[in-house]
Formats: sequence, structure tokens, C-alpha cells
Amino acid sequence: MKLLPIQYEETVRAALVEDIGAGDVTTLLSVPAQNTASGVFLVKAEGVICGLEIAACVFRLIDPAVEFTPLVTDGTRVKYGDIVARLSGSAQSLLTGERVALNFSQRLSGTASLTQKFVDIVAGTKARIVDTRKTTPGLRTLEKYAVRCGGGHNHRYGLGDGVLIKDNHLAAGGGVTACVARAREHAPHPLRIEVECKSLAQVDEAIAAGADILLLDNMSNEMLREAVAKIAGRALAEASGGVSLATVRGIAEMGVDIISVGALTHSAAALDISLDFTE
Repeated sequence: MKLLPIQYEETVRAALVEDIGAGDVTTLLSVPAQNTASGVFLVKAEGVICGLEIAACVFRLIDPAVEFTPLVTDGTRVKYGDIVARLSGSAQSLLTGERVALNFSQRLSGTASLTQKFVDIVAGTKARIVDTRKTTPGLRTLEKYAVRCGGGHNHRYGLGDGVLIKDNHLAAGGGVTACVARAREHAPHPLRIEVECKSLAQVDEAIAAGADILLLDNMSNEMLREAVAKIAGRALAEASGGVSLATVRGIAEMGVDIISVGALTHSAAALDISLDFTE
């Protein structure tokens, strides 16, 4: 589950260039260069921590002499008042990196925390909570990492990771049977073929066409149950569309294998974390 620096360093560099611009004038003009400081990352809400190694990278790129010591690992459940990291070094360096480090930590922890809530709610069912491609441009690798830290699973990373024939593909490609046949003929053998189904008739057609996964989109729970019965284990059943914390348990109890939740990455609220300087 651990990320490699090559997967996030350029993203961190871009964020620092964006924030620092021509220089951190407030810090440079108000804090003497020789001053040092120590501080902590303080959690101010219950959730799941994520992104500490990204925060460490922020300070490392600004000033390799800064010491950043995580006190927990990503994926740890935390509560109000927990200290999750300690840091020390040049006061100027700590101040310049503060906002970017917190932006990454708060955002990724928010995604991990929301994911954990969904995962907890469906516990005891066979349903697996997965994310979507509804991610922040440029942050997909980090946000999907956060989903894993929250106990969820990843759907496709990009368009090359699997065949997912959705409603517009069906409209442009001649329908379920034609699209699946064409995909089966030309797709590399490791790629599974998934078809979005909005009706039970499409479910029947997708099964007959030999689809590996059926994406059951915006179906009522009653329709989901009937669709799962029709599939009868011949393909994986994925439920999607407007899934919320209030509805996910009922969806899971219909017997689906996968529940994809776009909100994990497009609507997660940031977890409240602050950098507090100590005496």
C-alpha cells in the first residue's frame, strides 16, 4: 500500500511552485533566518490519517535539514487531540511548507476517513467498496491511495486498465451485443469486459453477450436484487449511481459484489489537522 517517491514528488513540487511563487515574502520579512522552531501535526476530528509521507516530502524538498517524524502510519484511525507527527528545523522552512503539507494531509485524510465510513457500514456483506475515476486532475494516484488507506479498493486507474462500456459507448457502438462482441474480439486477454446496464433487459443481453462484470446503474434495491438473481454468479455485479452513507447498506444487502462510490474522491470533506508550533 506504500507509495514510492517517484509517484508523488513531481505533484508535490508543482504544489510548492504554485504556492511559493516568487517567494514567501511574509516569512522572509518577518522571521529571522537563523531562528528554529518545533511543531506537531494535531488532529482536530475523528477519522483516518493519510498523507504523512507526502507532508514529509513537502518539507524535504524545501529544506532537507527539516526533521519530520510521523508518529502513526497512514491508515491509522485517529481522534480529536491526537498528535500524528512531530517536526523541527528552520522556522522559515516550516512556515513556508505548512500550507501545502496540510493541504495534502487534510485532503487525503478526508478521503480515507469517508472511505472507512462506507467500509464499516457494509461490514458483514460480501460487497467491496471501490472508487471511480472522478478524481481531482493530477491527484488520482494520491486519492486512490487514500481510498486504500481507508479500507476501500481501487477501480480503474485510467482508460487503459479495463473495458467499461457505458451508456454513451452503447449509443455510439450499436448496443450491448455489438459492443461486447467487438470488445471481446479485439481486447487483450487480461482485460475484463464490463457493461453498464440501466434495465433488466440490458442485464439479460449483457449476460448473453458474455460480459465479465455488469455495472448496475441507478437501480432500485428491488431491481438490484432481481438483477443479481439473473446474473446468478455468471458475472460480477457492481452497483453504482448516487450511493450515499444512508443507502449503501441496503444496496450491499441486495447481494452485489462491488459498490462504486464517486463521492469518496469528489465529495470528501478535509479532515481538520493543524500544524502547531511548540515552545
